[in-house]
Amino acid sequence: MKPSQKILNLEHLLIKGEKQIGMKFYTDKIIQETIKKLPDVRWSNQYGMAYIKNNKANVNIIFNRFRGIAWVNGKIFFEKKKREIVEKVDLKEEKIKIDKYRQRELKQGYRACPDEFLRKLEIEHYSFNTVKTYVSMFEKFINHYKEKELSDINENDIRNYLQHLAGMKFSSSYNKQVICSIKFYYEKVLGMPHRFYKIEAPRNEFRLPRVISKEDVQLLINSTNNLKHRCIASVLYSSGIRRSELINLKIEDIDSKRMMVFVRRAKGRKDRFTLLSEQLLKDLREYIKRYKPKIYLFEGIAGGKYSGTSVLNVVKNAGIKSGIRKKVTPHMLRHCFATHLLEAGVDLRHIQILLGHSSSRTTEIYTHVAMNNIRGIKSPLDSLNLL
Repeated sequence: MKPSQKILNLEHLLIKGEKQIGMKFYTDKIIQETIKKLPDVRWSNQYGMAYIKNNKANVNIIFNRFRGIAWVNGKIFFEKKKREIVEKVDLKEEKIKIDKYRQRELKQGYRACPDEFLRKLEIEHYSFNTVKTYVSMFEKFINHYKEKELSDINENDIRNYLQHLAGMKFSSSYNKQVICSIKFYYEKVLGMPHRFYKIEAPRNEFRLPRVISKEDVQLLINSTNNLKHRCIASVLYSSGIRRSELINLKIEDIDSKRMMVFVRRAKGRKDRFTLLSEQLLKDLREYIKRYKPKIYLFEGIAGGKYSGTSVLNVVKNAGIKSGIRKKVTPHMLRHCFATHLLEAGVDLRHIQILLGHSSSRTTEIYTHVAMNNIRGIKSPLDSLNLL
């Protein structure tokens, strides 16, 4: 913005708990005199700008009074309002999804999840993925004990149920989620802290993350069907975000000035920043120009969020087309992101932050698959003189 231009920038201010419209401009007598004539206008030394009460009438007054005098720049002002509306829509969408559990038709004799269970999930703003998991697992549990009132279920019953699951050879992570769903009801919904504190979670299985080489990632990205699919695979690998985080990305979350991707309300309802690739940015600019998404970075044909199933199919099909023998998934690209960074010498703590892991122990698993420390070691077989 040049000093000679007559421009009035609008900003959101919060002064003494009340929303205000801040007005910032280069020194200009005409603009100053026009501002003085606005209703109940005041000056803030803290923000160094004039302001008036934030309401629709005052917004209209500003635009009418400055017509022909200065250009009113409301980009920042209205962008924030748009973002607040979008976030409210997101919460509303999640509530609608939870309401489907209340409205569904149940088979005769099927014991449904108590409504207070659903209400608590809503109040605590649990992600819909967690809602699905908790409701599904808790309903399987309470239907296993149909003859018992929920308040009569004891620790021994839970142990017997877990033993029943062990016989079906479910993973330890599955059994942990079962325990979490049960404890959620008794401890959080009914407010009975440590109701089942003696119930021990099963021991973790030690499974290494499955990864592919950089060369295979390159083959996969080059095997995508179109620019949109190419960008989807590239975002997953270059930023290390989860599939659920990708479908929630908005256009404004791509920060090209700081070369960062903003991941909002990720796992655990935590925001974070991760990397934005320069090479990807070129593709994204071309993609946005061609596909014209409105709110979300990746949208379906009818608008709205791109589906998780579609993302899975994009990566899976590209993997098959590229001839990679392993089954490639979006989460595998996240593992590749972490492993390839570690192999490049990036500090583990930085990788932890980029991935959004709460504990460094979770990130440390990639040290078992990174090859940079063992690539130079020769097999003892190579030292033998075999005939």
